[in-house]
Amino acid sequence: MYGLHQGVHHFNSFDGVQSLPLLLSRANVHTGIIGKKHVGPGSVYPFDYAYTEENNSVLQVGRNITRIKLLVRKFFQTHKEEAVEHRRKKKENKDDAKDDEKDDERPFFLYVAFHDTHRCGHSQPQYGAFCEKFGNGEMGMGRIPDWTPEYYTPEQVKVPPFVPDTPAARADLAAQYTTVSRLDQGIGLVLQELKDAGYDNDTLVIYSSDNGIPFPNGRTNLYRSGTAEPMLVSSPEHRGRRGDTSQAYVSLLDITPTILDWFSVPYPAYSLPGAPVHLTGRSLLPALIAEPRSWNTVYGSQSLHEVTMYYPTRSVHQGAYHLLHNLHYRMPFPIDQDLYVSPTFQDLLNRTRLGEPTHWFKSLQQYYYRERWELFDCRTDPLETRNLASDPSHSGVLESLRQSLQKWQWDTGDPWVCGPDYVLEDKLEPHCRPLYNGL
Repeated sequence: MYGLHQGVHHFNSFDGVQSLPLLLSRANVHTGIIGKKHVGPGSVYPFDYAYTEENNSVLQVGRNITRIKLLVRKFFQTHKEEAVEHRRKKKENKDDAKDDEKDDERPFFLYVAFHDTHRCGHSQPQYGAFCEKFGNGEMGMGRIPDWTPEYYTPEQVKVPPFVPDTPAARADLAAQYTTVSRLDQGIGLVLQELKDAGYDNDTLVIYSSDNGIPFPNGRTNLYRSGTAEPMLVSSPEHRGRRGDTSQAYVSLLDITPTILDWFSVPYPAYSLPGAPVHLTGRSLLPALIAEPRSWNTVYGSQSLHEVTMYYPTRSVHQGAYHLLHNLHYRMPFPIDQDLYVSPTFQDLLNRTRLGEPTHWFKSLQQYYYRERWELFDCRTDPLETRNLASDPSHSGVLESLRQSLQKWQWDTGDPWVCGPDYVLEDKLEPHCRPLYNGL
């Protein structure tokens, strides 16, 4: 629901939020974070071990994979040293219990948040649009010892169907692909540190991302191209489906329940502000045993990215159908700073202004100005180009999904549940009061 935490944007969670690191810390789990944090306040998201943009250069803790590797190693070293100290104190107290040394180690949770493959052309343009030059060994770029850059020509890249197929976009994608090589090699280094520390056979590993790629129709959009993300889960206790692909619908809301389930930590009962809080996600661990039969619905919410980018949208994806509700559909869709200065978007702007072919599947005008309701059949229209919301033959699907989406908004205490043509008065009946604003 909220936007960016850093800089002028300054979005924060409520002070009483019971976050994952807070709950794990209370359960005596050793917590660590390396890389991008982007949430606050610190009292709500405490970590025992933290190397983030709050106390380091995000380039060093988010893109320098050698530095990240060493920070992961240091975390495991401190984790083991803590156990040694615990055993020493037990001996001093003449505790004769013959426990396994492993029992002296408390569980750990380590969150490694790579900054690749985000753009950086707006903040560190000297390193390229995606910081693809950072650490590549060229003059002035520094050298990341553990990174062997992989380069691609614009002709080699596979252009996603929702991105303009132009020379500028191809070159932009090629630059991002180079940072994918740094991310990929960095993940390998982290997993090797896990193995070297002796934890690879008793650690749950989850890999995902925070949004779609930063191209038009991607990040900050609730279209599939903006929300489709990788989700890989590997458990040493659930090997039966290892290597399988699941068709279940899952989201980032499922990560916290999964980790709490892994540690057998219950989610507490509390309210914010004045309304009870409950997790709307589910643990993914059962899906590692058998393919779920009824996991066919996910919800999405976006109100802001940068503080100036107010464009509240809610969505539900159920089965083949994807419904989006653009609450402020009469406003132009906002563009974030890093996308605006990107070669791809600048080329799209210039081609539109000069009346040249954009080689895109929609016009810039269509991208800016959207219908209030957008309904897509993703089986026959995976690119989401045909809005079926006004099609009488889909009126039943539209109404069913609208009701499902609104119920989810009520269940999650969404303040936008009545918008844009009603105002929420939660102390009165009915709660949604008409504005008579012509919408």
